[in-house]
Amino acid sequence: MTIRVVVADDQELVRSGFAMILDAQPDIEVVAEAGDGTEAVEAVRRLAPDVALLDIRMPRTDGIEACRAISAESGCRTVMLTTFDTDAYVYEALHAGASGFLLKDVRRDDLVHAVRVVAAGDSLLAPSVARRLVEQYTAGGPRRTDPRLDVLTGRERETLLLLARGLSNAEIAAELVVSDHTVKTHVGNVLAKLGLRDRIQAVICAYETGLVAAGSPPPGG
Repeated sequence: MTIRVVVADDQELVRSGFAMILDAQPDIEVVAEAGDGTEAVEAVRRLAPDVALLDIRMPRTDGIEACRAISAESGCRTVMLTTFDTDAYVYEALHAGASGFLLKDVRRDDLVHAVRVVAAGDSLLAPSVARRLVEQYTAGGPRRTDPRLDVLTGRERETLLLLARGLSNAEIAAELVVSDHTVKTHVGNVLAKLGLRDRIQAVICAYETGLVAAGSPPPGG
């Protein structure tokens, strides 16, 4: 299957460079280039690509707002590109629905790998990294448990807690003493019931809803 990609960056040379690298791969096709976030959102609406590479700082609509719109309107997954290696930007991008985060000086092979990983439905950042970011940016916030968690069963809440610790499916299965298949079912139910795109979003949700207190290890951690 060919992975269809939209590349958005306000610097033409950067944008063209990324597009050339990706288009050279036998399993990737760049279907559009965009010079700002507004053009990126329009391209995604028109072409329904699998992945959008979005520069964070762009005119008219920045990458984070474009990511938020794309995540809300489509199944297209997003990878954020920036020259700014700061936790704040990572957190904002993940909160907007991004599935990956790369610096613009990324190596050619890592760029290609990122697109393939995200297109396959996985996240580019380890959940443990997302957890540290969420701890930092939700510290001091309210710690009341969000009522939307009421839709989860007791076992699904346990699963969400273990996701917040960054555990893999195999590790969760060992903790709960169940099969890998059962864990996949629980994880799928958690994501579906809470309207989450992936495991990184589950980590963020666990902290922001108060299920896990920022700065404190989840139970059993």
